[in-house]
Amino acid sequence: MIDLTHAEQQIQCVNSFQELVSTPFQGRVNAMCWERTLVGDFAEIVHKITLTENVTVVDLDELCALDLTKEGQLARAILLQDFQLLKDHGASPVLNVISYYDRDDIVPFFPTDVYSYHVDRSPIPTDTILCTYHGDASDILPNSQVQQKITIPSIRAALMELYEGAAEDFASFLSDNFFDLHYQANPGAIPINLGQGNLWRLAVDHPGSKVPPCVHRAPHESSGEKRLLMIC
Repeated sequence: MIDLTHAEQQIQCVNSFQELVSTPFQGRVNAMCWERTLVGDFAEIVHKITLTENVTVVDLDELCALDLTKEGQLARAILLQDFQLLKDHGASPVLNVISYYDRDDIVPFFPTDVYSYHVDRSPIPTDTILCTYHGDASDILPNSQVQQKITIPSIRAALMELYEGAAEDFASFLSDNFFDLHYQANPGAIPINLGQGNLWRLAVDHPGSKVPPCVHRAPHESSGEKRLLMIC
């Protein structure tokens, strides 16, 4: 079960894929969860996929060609079903096996990689949909438990020292380099883990959005297991 103790009414749970994609975000709700207990051996799939990068995109033809046990076949059927549900919804799902994500060290005091709490942005109305089938899952935080990093005086001052352009273009500099998408957890903030098998829909910063975007981060690979993730 998802622990909603510290969710601050941020999360709404639903009972089907159709509810997940059709229920509007409103009020404090900017994360939707179809909580599921999946059957099958997803670890077998992770171990049999040929890894080419630290983040390997799983080709569906390769997935279908894998020689799997009965438990592995059950897991594969779920992956293919989820993929088709998302495609039929009009999304562009990608299935990844993730060893680790690249780290950002260009600005050492302000990394903008996915291990940092951040929000997604889009020029058109959309949502982020994801499911972790194996390995560590992402975390989210209620918006009241974070502060946008560019509003923290010491960080903003350091960014202004880094910036070399005209003062009136500073906001564009922050946006162009994705600094404005990143957040710092408040003292005492308690992350909510998305868990394995659950299909999530997270609000994105886009024109016309009626709710704040969902603040989230990728997990540090503390379990040592590779992550099997579908995302769109």
